[in-house]
Amino acid sequence: MAEITAAMVAKLRETTGGGLMDCKKALTEANGDMDAAVDILRKKGAATVVKKGGREAKEGVIAQYIKPGARVGILVEVNCETDFVAKNESFRAFTDTIAKTLVENPGADLEPLRVDAVSRIGENIKISRHQKLEFSGNGMIAAYIHTGGKVGVLVEVGAGRQDTVNNEEFKQVVRDITLQIAAASPTCVARDEVPADIVAKEKEIATEQVKNKPPQAIAKIVEGKLDKFFQTICLLEQGFVKNGEVTVKEHVAQLSKKLGDEISVRRFLRFQVGETIAA
Repeated sequence: MAEITAAMVAKLRETTGGGLMDCKKALTEANGDMDAAVDILRKKGAATVVKKGGREAKEGVIAQYIKPGARVGILVEVNCETDFVAKNESFRAFTDTIAKTLVENPGADLEPLRVDAVSRIGENIKISRHQKLEFSGNGMIAAYIHTGGKVGVLVEVGAGRQDTVNNEEFKQVVRDITLQIAAASPTCVARDEVPADIVAKEKEIATEQVKNKPPQAIAKIVEGKLDKFFQTICLLEQGFVKNGEVTVKEHVAQLSKKLGDEISVRRFLRFQVGETIAA
């Protein structure tokens, strides 16, 4: 009896799109013969997966699920071959099921669900990535999926008291922040999160751009250019989506003062379909 290695199972899965246990059983039955194992999978009804598993899946949607209580949430990217399928209700229902399953049972084997969806929908489908936010204490996690499902946002906003979390104005500002992240595409919450090497590079570029200016003016100009850079990538420094006259930080501070509490944007995720897929 040939030894069935993890590498062999992985290769068969890549070739056929079959489930982990199905591939292992097929290889065992075929005594390690890869071609024979493919035939065994096809004979057992995985033919649609064999035909479609090698096709590129670069379309798709971002799905989300927030667990009751709003302390746990997830974003999932699921890819398919065409935008037509990405808009299909059956495909959307599948992505929602995957998101909920990953929150409620992180160790679940998703392959049976994926293979079934491939068979029903008729395209190659890949569960490309997922990321979860979870916290304890006062605050909430909220999600927003942009029209068409191509962009998804998950944000965690904290508060000092639970009655603040229950306040409708607090809930509204959290919703507004998800829209802000979707529209303005920040990469971090605040400037102290920007890696030092990136800041140094931006400073180097800005300095080079104004090297012919008077020495006493260079520092001030470079500082201004860095401020504009931070306003582009830092959520709290961006102009608020509903009122560009104030920053997100200022808007949150105004609500904090009104409610007599400390409200803070802790972290966020922003997924866009295809952004991690190599060209």
